[in-house]
Amino acid sequence: MLSHTLQHGVLVIRVDRDPGIDGRAALATHITRLVDAHHPRPVVIVLTEPAAGNAAVSAVLRAHQWCGRLGVLMSVVAHSAPVRRLLENNADSSGPRLVVHARVDTAISTAFTAAA
Repeated sequence: MLSHTLQHGVLVIRVDRDPGIDGRAALATHITRLVDAHHPRPVVIVLTEPAAGNAAVSAVLRAHQWCGRLGVLMSVVAHSAPVRRLLENNADSSGPRLVVHARVDTAISTAFTAAA
């Protein structure tokens, strides 16, 4: 369902499929555990096209709340403009802003620069 790498000091989590409503909590938990393990590195979550469903978006938004509590910068990459708007419109606004990108390289570069 997901994989992760470190690129230029940024934790990059790639979600390859939507977990469905039953797997939403598990996906959110996997993401938050990775964030905890790599804290305080910035995080970029890449939602591939097959993963850009409502359950994955919900899990990412939950992870964003977690990152906000920890003070960790989090960005999301989604190729779909409607998914990007959904993320932006539903992100928790009480903490650090969720940064949403269309390209992975831009997200990693921006996160690296912001963390430096």
